Amino acid sequence: MPRSRVLRRVALRLAGAVFVLWAVATLTFFAIHLVPGDPAQAILGGPGSQASQKALDQVRADYGLDQPLVVQYVAMLGRLLTGDLGDSYDLKTPVAALIGGQLLGTLALAGLALLVAWVLAVGLALWSTSAGRVGRAIAGGLELTAAALPHFWLATVLIAVFSTTLGWLPPVSNDAVSGLVLPVITLAVPLAGFLAQIMREQMLQALEQPFAVSAAARGETAAGVRLRHALRHAALPAINLSGWAVGYLISGAVVVETIFARPGLGRTLLRATELRDVPVVVGVVLVVALVYVLMTIATDVVSRLADPRMAREESA
Repeated sequence: MPRSRVLRRVALRLAGAVFVLWAVATLTFFAIHLVPGDPAQAILGGPGSQASQKALDQVRADYGLDQPLVVQYVAMLGRLLTGDLGDSYDLKTPVAALIGGQLLGTLALAGLALLVAWVLAVGLALWSTSAGRVGRAIAGGLELTAAALPHFWLATVLIAVFSTTLGWLPPVSNDAVSGLVLPVITLAVPLAGFLAQIMREQMLQALEQPFAVSAAARGETAAGVRLRHALRHAALPAINLSGWAVGYLISGAVVVETIFARPGLGRTLLRATELRDVPVVVGVVLVVALVYVLMTIATDVVSRLADPRMAREESA
């Protein structure tokens, strides 16, 4: 795929990303105002602060909360256009600094989970396509079961087995590598089941194509045909889905970070939503949407570099 075509496609996707971010910010802003609660109360310390009506009125005036909702929305868009995410109502700190302190942990969790999911999916797909009809039936059952597992249930089972019963891993996340194992597995297993289903079906189709049949006729082993030829074609749909998978993993991080008491954007978003901390909610959702958009663009480019036929088909 020519470099100019790649750059042009990336530019078009980035232009579309601007619209996506605007839509996300708009929907998030109005959705958070549907949550019961008073932002002024959150600014003054929450419901337990017993703030006076005079103090509440003063805070609403200072933060523009006494203005019509449309005016508040326009003011928010104006700040976002200048790169200002505002200050947290609850923590009284800049939202950008707050997100910056939590973003790396969540991205590390999601990135490791994506890597583990890919390893599991590729291994399961390679095994199932070489194990015969019975093996494929077993693999199909494992894939379906894994894909259907809720994060909160899987996390609870993993803690009960590996922390409470065996004592191998900590039930609460910590700074050590061992503190990442259970959260990563919790996120990776359902995604691996979903990716493995796609890769297995694609690999079975690829093994029936002329290029695979001719490779086998030339004397290449069955394992070689699967690894050198079929796996590449089976991986392309999964690569395309990896951008969506990152958004799925970050969404799942809300549950996982809460259960394992792990700092990150998930716990930050949950707390901000409960307190109606509008700047934090909008900021976190925007950052997650931006990561999702960038990953989607990256996977789109990688897919076309890995399979130039996609670009030729579009040109035709």
